[in-house]
Amino acid sequence: MTLNRRYFLTGIAALCLSLSSAHAAERWNMSAEQPDGNYITSVARDFAADVAKATNGELDIKIHSNSVLFKRADLKRAVQTGQVPLGDVLVSVLGNEDAIFEVDAVPLLARDFDSAWKLWQASRAQMEARLQKQGIKLLYSVPWPPQGIYTKVPVKQMSDFKGMKFRAYNAATSRLVELMGASPTTVNSGDVPQAFGTGLIEAMITSPATGVDSQAWDFAKYYYDVQAFIPKNVVMVNARAFARLPQASQKAVLAAAERAEKKGWEVARTKTSELTQTLAKNGMVVGPTPEAMQPELAKIGAVMAEEWLKKAGPEGKAILDQAKR
Repeated sequence: MTLNRRYFLTGIAALCLSLSSAHAAERWNMSAEQPDGNYITSVARDFAADVAKATNGELDIKIHSNSVLFKRADLKRAVQTGQVPLGDVLVSVLGNEDAIFEVDAVPLLARDFDSAWKLWQASRAQMEARLQKQGIKLLYSVPWPPQGIYTKVPVKQMSDFKGMKFRAYNAATSRLVELMGASPTTVNSGDVPQAFGTGLIEAMITSPATGVDSQAWDFAKYYYDVQAFIPKNVVMVNARAFARLPQASQKAVLAAAERAEKKGWEVARTKTSELTQTLAKNGMVVGPTPEAMQPELAKIGAVMAEEWLKKAGPEGKAILDQAKR
């Protein structure tokens, strides 16, 4: 073999190897709901870095925060149809298609992280089965802090909310607001400051995380640490896109998802107190649920739990029974 021919064959082999490597590398975009400073997005970034390391760069996930790719209402459909390989979404917004998805938004059902974790373990398999039928694989969850109430004016009892324009973010919170006697208005978290500023809403129920993200002290004065419920965001991936990955990469993604979930729940616990203190440090009056409001809130919780069970049926009852064990 001549020297030139040897160089030629060596070059072809190197080119083929390069093309093979380029083909093997997968690039995914991930739509994240929250801004960069939110811990749920931080967990997603750590998940992406974990996947890249575990797959030796064969799967590179780029995080697009603050819903710049898809808004909350469009995310699940976008993942299902492959417009984006994966993304995270508040799982209870899927309650309109199946009540099982909104179990964590039933008031007073799970008000602390231990109870919320049990509820997640009890409901996860049913959520996974429903999503799987739609071509979606569930990867991991991250909880929000317990939900509290923000107002411009002080409140002492449930009747103080009568007629108040109140922000809701899913069907469950809309129903909660109605039972409180207020008027529900659906507003995305990113639009909260403007909604308060224009008078579209006068109060909201959400976490201290969203309160800090939106700098609630600029438009609200009071925060009542009601701890009504603990909702979750879940990260989901297009099942076909996941199945196309090499087996080793699939295992790496699932292992990274398990670590992300563990971290997400740990961070939520530690961040809750810190975020609530941030509200107070910025001038908000932070306090517990007003005493006169507690029995009224309990009645609302009982009504909503009964309504949810009617919609969810025997499968819903099985979830609640398992969560109580």
